[in-house]
Amino acid sequence: MTTNKSDGSKLDRLLAEQRTYIAQREKGYREQAIKLYPWVCGRCAREFSRPNLRELTVHHVDHNHDNNPSDGSNWELLCLYCHDEEHSKYVNFVRYGNGSDTETAPATHNPFASLKDKLQKKES
Repeated sequence: MTTNKSDGSKLDRLLAEQRTYIAQREKGYREQAIKLYPWVCGRCAREFSRPNLRELTVHHVDHNHDNNPSDGSNWELLCLYCHDEEHSKYVNFVRYGNGSDTETAPATHNPFASLKDKLQKKES
């Protein structure tokens, strides 16, 4: 299979433009989030300082990277590890669902329901 040289250069140009667009978009909301929130991972509570701040990422709560309200309500700061874990959970949920085809009813069993009666019988 041969690829036309102009097709390759067009693809390279498009990829470069997309990378530039993403980098500019991320820079805008990342700078805002870093100013709004304390430099602490929202999951594991790891604290960050200027030297390791690059390891703190901005996570979009609704997973929509175009939803960037200026009040930061769709963002949370997560360390690299927690951010990867959060996206893994989301990908698995999208791919496999919640593991059930039907809505699961909440548990209704109360193991301590008759405890008071049993204790009263023992005292008697």
